[in-house]
Amino acid sequence: MVAGFMDLLDATIVNVAIPSIQRDLDAQYASIEWMVSAYLLAFASVLITGGRLGDIVGRKRMFLIGVLGFTVASTLCGIAPTPGVLIASRFLQGAMAALMVPQILAIIHVTFPPEERGKVFGLFGGIIGSAAVAGPILGGILVEANLWGLQWRPIFLVNIPVGVIVSILAWRVLRESKSPTAAKLDLLGVVLVTAAVLLVIYPLTEGRANGWPLWGYLMMVSAIPVLAVFIVYERRRTATVGSPLVVLRLFKARAFDGGLLVWLLFQVALGAFFFVWTLYMQFGLGWTALHAGLTAVSFALGASPAAGISIQVLTPKFGRKVVMAGALLNAAGFGAYIWAIHHYGTDITSWEMVPPLVLSGFGFGLVVAPITDIVLSGVPTRDAGSASGLFNTTQQLGAALGIALVGVLMFHLIAQQADGSVDEVEPKLRADLAAVQVTGQQQDALVQGFRTCVTDRANATDPSATPESCRQPVMGAPNPQAAQQVAKVLTDNGTEANAKDFSKSFSIGLGYLIGALIICFLGMFTLPRRATYDSTMADT
Repeated sequence: MVAGFMDLLDATIVNVAIPSIQRDLDAQYASIEWMVSAYLLAFASVLITGGRLGDIVGRKRMFLIGVLGFTVASTLCGIAPTPGVLIASRFLQGAMAALMVPQILAIIHVTFPPEERGKVFGLFGGIIGSAAVAGPILGGILVEANLWGLQWRPIFLVNIPVGVIVSILAWRVLRESKSPTAAKLDLLGVVLVTAAVLLVIYPLTEGRANGWPLWGYLMMVSAIPVLAVFIVYERRRTATVGSPLVVLRLFKARAFDGGLLVWLLFQVALGAFFFVWTLYMQFGLGWTALHAGLTAVSFALGASPAAGISIQVLTPKFGRKVVMAGALLNAAGFGAYIWAIHHYGTDITSWEMVPPLVLSGFGFGLVVAPITDIVLSGVPTRDAGSASGLFNTTQQLGAALGIALVGVLMFHLIAQQADGSVDEVEPKLRADLAAVQVTGQQQDALVQGFRTCVTDRANATDPSATPESCRQPVMGAPNPQAAQQVAKVLTDNGTEANAKDFSKSFSIGLGYLIGALIICFLGMFTLPRRATYDSTMADT
């Protein structure tokens, strides 16, 4: 559980430290993007292989290798002297996480009897919700504390003592388990499935930064025939040699394939939400990373208890109705968020975000724990690693797809809404300029320059960058003191226009996410009414 928390924490904590890393290493924006993407690409592409390796060589052994490797990679990240070294270390960190994470659900599956697994999955669901919001909080605290003058580096170095403790506990407490039938690793299957995953994940993570070029679409389309070849090969290997990378018979179970579909759709919505929500708070409202992270605590306050009661109290009585209610409550929370944005505008505070976030978090908790139990309930213990790898890969694909699709929509909306946001602040802008004795043609010129600055910023690839049009010296002020006053007027009104732009765009984006959750809700009708343990599939 602690290892799972450590991985989820590290997946989000680096976003908070990006400005500090950029300044300290003098990194270009493209390098900063790769520091995030390298982890995600390695993690997503190795998950299925990592899960199957646990079945073959031992889940405890692969877990320990993953934890120790993750700890070493975190150390390399923490002492990285250049952007290139940090990117390479992040790639290694993601690969080690992919060896570690699938073993968590697999070990739970083979260690606990069916009637006890649900409770453990409930605990794991609560950890997922907590880690998602703990990353920004811990990252903000560590960066702002600047421990020993290390700036951003403690966000990685903090993993060293945690990794050592987890390794010692795992060595002493966990018992070894592996599949009696998985004789050796399917190397060609590894190549094919890794290629298929990368052909989808890479263009999704790098597409926006490169202007969504043609090669990105070609890569995603080419993933289809690669996946088809992989399936044909796996069927043939199963019938002849045995020991396939992915056990295709798992997909014959309605709970497994239906659950993966629902999990994919749910992660599309939630992965996109966390991404655009961060943009809204930090780049729109101008909040610090720590402020945004503390605001996210409300989500965890809803998610953690819901994950516990969903699996221990509600699911045994109501079955799949619990996850369906969770999707609807999550959508209702997003709807409440839209109302709060329209009601409070750019003056919205963290306290006014609490009700929609708690409601959304509660819905999240009602989905995460039961869906894990539903997907893995009928999986035989010999295939637990393979199933866990597929489950986690589905999560990564869904989140990447959601971030890509809704991210494109969000940035399009920001660019589209910029001119209207300037129109809204223009009366106040002109009044403020008149108050510092700027009128007539001089005022018109400043307003036009202001409009250009706001729209250029809204169209920028890097939301933290300052466009050239915003760096022009203030013209038309009668004296230097007045020039300072004019600059302040332009800055204050620019901040307000930017906040209005992001607020409107975020609320529209939430509307699309509500639609995605409704589609997810409809997909939940494919799930069995209750999680069932098929004793005929279990190992004896």
